[in-house]
Amino acid sequence: MSDAPLLTVRDLSVGYPGESGMVRVVDSVSLDLAPGEFLGIVGESGSGKTQLLLSLLGLNGPHARLVGSARYRGEELIGAPERRLARVRGARIGMIFQDPMTALNPYLTIGTQLTEGVRHHQGLGRRAARRRALELLDAVHVPEPEQRLAQHPHELSGGMRQRIVIAMALICEPDLLLADEPTTALDVTVQAQILTLLRELRARTRAALILVTHDLAVIAEVADRVAVMYAGRIVKQAGVERLFTHARHPYTEGLRRSIVELTGPLPARLAKIAGNPPDPAALPTGCAFAPRCHYAFDRCRVERPALAEVAPEHARACFYEGPLGRDDP
Repeated sequence: MSDAPLLTVRDLSVGYPGESGMVRVVDSVSLDLAPGEFLGIVGESGSGKTQLLLSLLGLNGPHARLVGSARYRGEELIGAPERRLARVRGARIGMIFQDPMTALNPYLTIGTQLTEGVRHHQGLGRRAARRRALELLDAVHVPEPEQRLAQHPHELSGGMRQRIVIAMALICEPDLLLADEPTTALDVTVQAQILTLLRELRARTRAALILVTHDLAVIAEVADRVAVMYAGRIVKQAGVERLFTHARHPYTEGLRRSIVELTGPLPARLAKIAGNPPDPAALPTGCAFAPRCHYAFDRCRVERPALAEVAPEHARACFYEGPLGRDDP
């Protein structure tokens, strides 16, 4: 991988108008992504993961207010004109949406939807675009690709539709893929197939990938590095192996312990994080996780911790310095 970042995000915030002012759903996020790197972003629903991805392509909607910077190969994406972003979407940055049924147009055939991007961005003719579409369907292991091109989304299974959406994101050969919980609506068998497919495609295309999920077990299978989000902020960044061996953040520990290990005896009760994620319009003073945290003390309730490096390539936003759980040093 090159030393120069493919994507550089600095102090990026996304807000929407609320009754008492602007409500931040993404709050001062900074991260780098190297060419070919697989970054996982994990957190509960409402933590800002999807809004972060949408902001990179200007898809948050007309009421969103974006502040900060996101540079792709040195090109600023935040605040870029719609015409300029339209040249980036699909051609240079591909998006795999969470629900393939809503990402696909029910009135159009798979062939029409799959070839639209490559014909628009690369100027391919009908026959060349069709050949390219067949190649991509074969690459994502869709059986009988000729038949699939003539079908409509409702004629396919959920797993098949997700493969089609992945093929659409790849057809213009982008070097950055954004995947918004691509396995959430799938059963565990199909989920495993999709994760295997993403690993294969990454090895084949060498594209960088940002995978958003609420499932830490999914991250463990595929990611090189992980960013943990809570209440719109990144509260932890680390390599995937270090994330599981050195939680070093109470929220990360809670996510990790909620995974059921299939080896050894099953626990009498499943571990959980008490309480619910905060309302972005009514965040508590101090650390947003403090009301749910077993380790919170007075400082946590009045002061917000900054993300700071605690070891090489390992950062966290937390004041607590003691041990976490049974097996964390």
